[in-house]
Amino acid sequence: MADGEDDPGVFTATALPGDPRLLPTVTNAFLGTRVFRDILHAAGVYSGAAGDTHRADVPSPLGLRMAAPGARSPAQSFTLNTWTGTFSHTIQSPGYTATHQLYAHHYLVHLMASSVTIRRLDGSTHPVTVQLQSLFVPQSQDLHLTPGPDFQGAHYIYGQTLAPEVEGGPRPTVHMLWTPIPELLTLGGEERERCWQFLTAVAGSEEEAKRSYSAGLSLLAAGSLHRSHVRAWAALRRGCSVELDGPPALRQALHGCLYYLLSAIPARDSPGVPFHGISPGGLSNGTRGEDYWGHVFWDQDTWMFPNILLLHPEAARAILRYRIRTLEGARRNAREQGYEGAKFPWESAATGREVCPEEIYGAQEIHITGDVLMAFEQYYCTTQDQKLFQEDGGWELVEAVAQYWCSRMVWSEEEQLYHIRGVMPPDEYHSQVDNSAYTNAVAQRSLNFASDLARDLLLPVPEEWEDRARKIKVPFDEERKYHPEYDGYSPGEQVKQADVVLLGFPLMHPMSAEVRRNDLEMYEPVTDPAGPAMTWSMFAVGWLELKELQRAWSQLEKCFSNITEPFKVWVENSDGSGAVNFLTGMGGFLQVVLFGFTGFRITRSGLLFDPAFPDGITKLKVSSISYLGNKLEVTITREEIRMEVTETSWDPPASPLEAVLESGQHFPLGEGQSVSFPTAPGWIQRSPS
Repeated sequence: MADGEDDPGVFTATALPGDPRLLPTVTNAFLGTRVFRDILHAAGVYSGAAGDTHRADVPSPLGLRMAAPGARSPAQSFTLNTWTGTFSHTIQSPGYTATHQLYAHHYLVHLMASSVTIRRLDGSTHPVTVQLQSLFVPQSQDLHLTPGPDFQGAHYIYGQTLAPEVEGGPRPTVHMLWTPIPELLTLGGEERERCWQFLTAVAGSEEEAKRSYSAGLSLLAAGSLHRSHVRAWAALRRGCSVELDGPPALRQALHGCLYYLLSAIPARDSPGVPFHGISPGGLSNGTRGEDYWGHVFWDQDTWMFPNILLLHPEAARAILRYRIRTLEGARRNAREQGYEGAKFPWESAATGREVCPEEIYGAQEIHITGDVLMAFEQYYCTTQDQKLFQEDGGWELVEAVAQYWCSRMVWSEEEQLYHIRGVMPPDEYHSQVDNSAYTNAVAQRSLNFASDLARDLLLPVPEEWEDRARKIKVPFDEERKYHPEYDGYSPGEQVKQADVVLLGFPLMHPMSAEVRRNDLEMYEPVTDPAGPAMTWSMFAVGWLELKELQRAWSQLEKCFSNITEPFKVWVENSDGSGAVNFLTGMGGFLQVVLFGFTGFRITRSGLLFDPAFPDGITKLKVSSISYLGNKLEVTITREEIRMEVTETSWDPPASPLEAVLESGQHFPLGEGQSVSFPTAPGWIQRSPS
């Protein structure tokens, strides 16, 4: 365990991890870097064609490393403060301290900043010098960069990516301004303390880069640059606050997950900056050959999105807008494979075309299309935002997905059911299988949602959608009372990761508690222990659902072997391989807290709850659950649930809510009024009054 255990949101160490991939990241919606690294990435800026498409490396002046010349082994500390969204490195020498801070400004999203402060601790008057080591060179393997004239003391380079994602496609331009960084900083003999500030602005246009740099300079002059970032970041953290009373390691993991995931979402105050999705390793990672090249997978829609939706629906909407913007690419994918509608790529970058380097995944792992639509359904059930569907392109996407699934099915005369053949399920150890239980169940859910939404929007419902949803095969073994993973699956065959268990959650496919238990029992022992981190969270949610609290905890504990010290950076696989800063695993972990411990389930009629805490956890407080235009503070203990509507929206007006227990009791949820009742299952719904 790292130092600083007293505050679960501050991670401090006296040494850095040996593997630089495990250094923390500082990121906002548009820019991201790993600390001490000589490259950064800008959202949506990819270079390379199709299978070679990767995040373009932008040279970073921010990868500074302080050193104290002449000092023999000075004391050093490295701190990631998740409350302020700031990384710092401190050198403590006899007579002075030097502190280097680094952050991605939370609302000036085209700006990253660092500072070095030297402070004298004694009465001496000799100069104090700190060395700044940097690998920065204003060149890139992915951008053709040209120097431009200096601007307000900053150096300037600009250039385009070398190769478009698709032939004739856009080649994004990057403009970067940065404060020149000296090799040495000296505190004069008469000075007690001095701070040097360094700005880097990166944008898609010269105008935006200069505007952001100038705004940063103005805030610096007012002495409020870092304060303005901290204030904006703290407002996000407060609005997405999740606190629990439980083991220190669990609380630290929770704060680490919130820091890295919230760093990846758009700031509330930047609606003009289009969002480019969330990749498994986040924006700071994804250079050629690492972290899946920065591509966007189902990881975003299935594993990260539900948490973001409950805590920050505006950011969830931005994620959906990314999918809407890439719809034309998805239509092209479907046409090229001989199908109708839209097939979302297994790996997506800027255009929605398939950019996976290996053809088999794009051709067979088609459940991604249903995963995308399930995020739209969860959003609609939680917000009732019809504008997204009627005016902003959401309905066209829903319709195209339904058309794709209909064209992808074939009728089996023998079984009198529709089949989907030749797929790879989420379990990637198997391919070219027929009737993947998960794929077919998510296709069925897509069609049911498309039909329900059409009715809500007063649009005609194609009979084909309802017919195929009714008659699609979802494999089920009547004798053993469980769901085989696909036609011909033999019990005991190893699987890579969570697959059939996802039918229970998040799909909520209809089944009895007995079948739910059998699916968990069948697949838990045969799931590869070296598989990806998010898997165990879904087993934990399943056992919590069945009130098997010890079994749930034992699954959740497996996640901790994927959390590295001291900065809580997740690795995809417990042996350290795969993506790092693995937001997918963090998303699964957060779902255990937000959906497992609470029992929250998003349905058309209400937000269900049925809390269950493993031993050692006594209280959970979520400060801002968003539901139908209301913000709810929900506090759960083993004995009591307390709810309060703390805020309601005016445009559109929020729906008045009530909590209903299975026992039949109703509790109106008025704004500013705290309501409590014994911990029991129930749901939150629109108040009929």
